[in-house]
Formats: sequence, C-alpha cells, structure tokens
Amino acid sequence: MAQFRLQGSKVLAVDLAGDSVKARNGCMVAYTGQMNFKKLSGGGDGLRGMVTRRLTGEQMQVMEVKGQGTCYFADRATEVNLVRLNGETLYVEADNLLCTEATLSTGTSFTGLNGMASGTGLFTTKVEGHGWAALTSKGPAVILRVSQGLPLRVDPGAYIAHTGNLNRALKSGGGWTANLIGEGGGEAVQVEFNGEGLVYVQPSERLTIGGDV
Repeated sequence: MAQFRLQGSKVLAVDLAGDSVKARNGCMVAYTGQMNFKKLSGGGDGLRGMVTRRLTGEQMQVMEVKGQGTCYFADRATEVNLVRLNGETLYVEADNLLCTEATLSTGTSFTGLNGMASGTGLFTTKVEGHGWAALTSKGPAVILRVSQGLPLRVDPGAYIAHTGNLNRALKSGGGWTANLIGEGGGEAVQVEFNGEGLVYVQPSERLTIGGDV
C-alpha cells in the first residue's frame, strides 16, 4: 500500500513497496530505488476515459508510477494538500489534482452551465474509493465546512475541490445589470454550495469568465 506524506509543504513523498500510484504527467521531481513510469491514456481510465475527456474538455495527462522506493512529486512550487477518501467522492478541478493512490478511480462529472459560466468548465474531475489523493493550491488551501441552512459562496477562481452531499449553483455578486455597467461589487459571479460537506479553497484566484467585470 502506497504511503503518502508531505516533504515540506510543496513536495509530496510517496513510499512504494511494489505498488503504484497515478500522478500528473511530468510532476516527478526525484526518486530513490527502482521506479517505472508509464503514460496512461485518458487519465488512467483507458480508451473510454480518453474519449470522454476529449468530448468534455477535462484534459489531464496522467502517468502510472510503480516500483520500490520513494518518489517525490511537485508542481510549480504550489502547496500540496492531502485528502483521505473513505468511500466518498471528491470533485476536483483537473489542474489541482496531483496524485492518487491506484485504489482510487477517476472520471468526469457534469457541472452544467453553472460550471461553464463560472469559468471552471462543463465538467470536473471525480475521484472515488478508498485511499489518498494529493491536491495542489496556490498558497495553503482553506477547508470550509458547509452545513444545512448555512450555504457557502466561493469565488470560482479560488475553488479547488469539494466532498460531501453538496449542491452548487451560480449566483451573481450583485445585480447582473449593475455588474455589467461597472457598479457592482467587483465579484460578478460566485458559486453557492448548499448541503453538507467540505469545500477546498485556495488563497489565490484563477482567471475566469465570471471574474471582475
């Protein structure tokens, strides 16, 4: 069973004993022991996954790393955040998924027009099963809890991932008319989460369609 641990805050160390992990292609920075690297088609989901990702636009080049020793992963000096899944589903932006245990399955999930309008796309990556996943963020990620009756609004450019039984909807930061004529509060579009779960947010914003108007 692969062992995930942090080497500082920006490097993921994975101890392997003949088992394997799936990682973003090109994110290996060093390793000790004997390792084998194999590029996977369709994000590790075979031909069906490759076709799905091409149709949805959720692009992610993935490699399988297998061997004996320790492999180190990093991505442009971003922070690494570990998430332990125990049968639940993690929804994560493809650019923020660094590495997963081989026991976890990955696929795509439809977000609808809300995702397209917020700039995160019609589809997002879905990770399911039991095991560790490593996410990247620009700065240390903040984990925010959502409870019934207490919705959470997030800037779409700061959103990384979420788990739990959550519904998300696109909301205007002010009135659409006010934002379009420059009288809004500067945050034209927000994503509102309702239900029970956790939302991962980074202290930095990606450029999105729904950003400042």
